[in-house]
Amino acid sequence: MGRTFIAKKHKRRILKFRYLIFFFIIYLSFDTTYAYLLNRKTSLESDIYIKMILSNTNHNFKTDYKPSEIVNETVSLLTNININEPTSLLTFNVKEEAIKAVADLDTNYVDHYDFNKQEKITEYIKDPNPTIVNKPRVYIYNSHQLENYNAKNLEIYNITPNVMMASYMLKENLNDLGIGTLVNESNLTEFIRINNWSHADSYKASRIFILDAKGKYDSLEYYIDIHRDAIKKDAGTREINGRKYARTLFVVGLENPNYEANLALANELHKRINKAYPGLSRGVIKKEGKGVDGIYNQDISPKSMLVEVGGYENTIEEAMATVEALAKILYDYIEASS
Repeated sequence: MGRTFIAKKHKRRILKFRYLIFFFIIYLSFDTTYAYLLNRKTSLESDIYIKMILSNTNHNFKTDYKPSEIVNETVSLLTNININEPTSLLTFNVKEEAIKAVADLDTNYVDHYDFNKQEKITEYIKDPNPTIVNKPRVYIYNSHQLENYNAKNLEIYNITPNVMMASYMLKENLNDLGIGTLVNESNLTEFIRINNWSHADSYKASRIFILDAKGKYDSLEYYIDIHRDAIKKDAGTREINGRKYARTLFVVGLENPNYEANLALANELHKRINKAYPGLSRGVIKKEGKGVDGIYNQDISPKSMLVEVGGYENTIEEAMATVEALAKILYDYIEASS
């Protein structure tokens, strides 16, 4: 009896060991496959992706082919490990150090921007749909063009979404609503480099293009500088009616003659956003003094605004939801003010 019991116990140990070896081989196979897929990225361009995300076909594009999701779910099933963020386990991700650098930045990100770090993460994106607008009323730009959003599920397509995408999407939404809108699609990072300027000159660089547009179009009224903040996911996200949005924040510089008008505009838009989308706007903050810009080119017009759309952990889908909401709010305000 004793020998039989010991023999069965020994067989169970061998069987468990074989199962472990089997699971380990499967895990290693999928891990290697994922590494291959990650390094064998497709050549999909960011501007093409923007077109797709603005079209009804984007849902199929996002859900039909997700190698990273297949690997994550399989490994999770076999090992009971949740790896929703592959970079936490895969040491070969070359962007990991840069992503950590962004995560460590403080909430004064709008004043402590370093495009040298951002270039390790994302890149300039051209306008996917250049549009001729005869009498534009809105001019959208990004003083910090490379501020990025979460690239989860997009790494395989070699895409890291950034605020330029948000600008192009806002332009499309406003134009669709009948508000003529332009976007500055010039490569500011390259422009700064050519002039031997530093990242501290970002607002000086964007100012040149703002004034150029203002000189060309006397119909321009509203100037919108879109950024994204360095806040965490919870602070930067709001779920409304089952849809997730990237929360907004208005920044007003007090060191310019238009600050009162711009502050009034920001406060009014903040109220309108939260009335239509409760909690979507985080509010309005005022900036002045040492260590901040204090102007943000808002001296150019009494209808200037700097809007933070979400944080670095928000997805481009969440930013898009916010852009759609913001376009509706801006449309109602502009029409009512006409």
